[in-house]
Amino acid sequence: MTRLDDALALVAIGSVSRNESILASHVDTQLRTNPSLDVERIGDNVIARTSGMHSTRLLVAGHLDTVPGDAGDAMIVGSQLRGVGACDMKGSLSVMLSMAKQPTARSVEVSWVFYAREEISRSESGLLEVAQLRPDLLSADAAILAEPTGGVVEAGCQGTLRVGIELSGKRAHTARPFTGRNALHRLGTLLYRVGSYEPRTVTIDGVDFTEQLQAVSVGGGVAPNVVPDLANCTLNHRVAPDRSRDEALAWLRGFLGDCLDDNDVIEAIDWAPSAGPSLENDRLKMLVALTGAPARGKMGWTDVATFAELGVPATNFGAGDPLLAHRSDELVTQGELDEFARVLGEWLR
Repeated sequence: MTRLDDALALVAIGSVSRNESILASHVDTQLRTNPSLDVERIGDNVIARTSGMHSTRLLVAGHLDTVPGDAGDAMIVGSQLRGVGACDMKGSLSVMLSMAKQPTARSVEVSWVFYAREEISRSESGLLEVAQLRPDLLSADAAILAEPTGGVVEAGCQGTLRVGIELSGKRAHTARPFTGRNALHRLGTLLYRVGSYEPRTVTIDGVDFTEQLQAVSVGGGVAPNVVPDLANCTLNHRVAPDRSRDEALAWLRGFLGDCLDDNDVIEAIDWAPSAGPSLENDRLKMLVALTGAPARGKMGWTDVATFAELGVPATNFGAGDPLLAHRSDELVTQGELDEFARVLGEWLR
């Protein structure tokens, strides 16, 4: 059996968000083959921990769910495993599971966390479920979140702010539009402003984070012969770790400026906090050194922020090209899995 075969065994078990139960049961069964692990299942989250006398505890975590796709399409082609979740992140999960099952003597205690519902709203997160019910299971001196990073350390993460905007107008007959005010035309002006956005980059502890702003949905219109009096859109703002939710929302209001009137509504629909790099932690410094490459800032949000809220220094590190995540041609290679296993093994020793 190669590491690709191990990964295929996980990819072939469909686990689209909210449907991780079968995969969680498989992981639970496999972990219990190692008698040195204390294994607990909370919903569709599985946590396995060593319980020796070492003073240092390291934690490795990964999510069981994938974006929608057909697990039946998974296949090995040469040195590649192709299929939904291969890169994000079942390739790395397979390495975690294989290492957790080995009764390897280490000079640290290790916690292995396999959790559900990461790819959907944060309010449904399996990691938050564990944190609320059994926070002791997530205690550690340092943690790795096995998101695909191309085998380098991607430190911290951006916050993500989802904002709903409703623009007002005045309804009128389309033959006499001068008697009204077209809210959709106003929305066009606002979207043009969003399209002109120039990303801001901030450097924190030597790591660059580049913000982004995108319109992700629009709506409006009453009838073919009516000037619409309401129009709406949703924006997604990826926020660097130096800004809070309120600071990001205040910046967005200022950026949109005269595109907004007093009667318009702008509100935060969803917020997931950012996290700083945490590279002052000796264990995470060691991880960077083991990869042989400098750390870079994480593009996007990850549960590194959740661990930061729990007071656990954490970083992103996993197999696979992050640019392939969520794509129809998602894949991970044998070489990427081997390198992830090498570095992770050294770090845990």
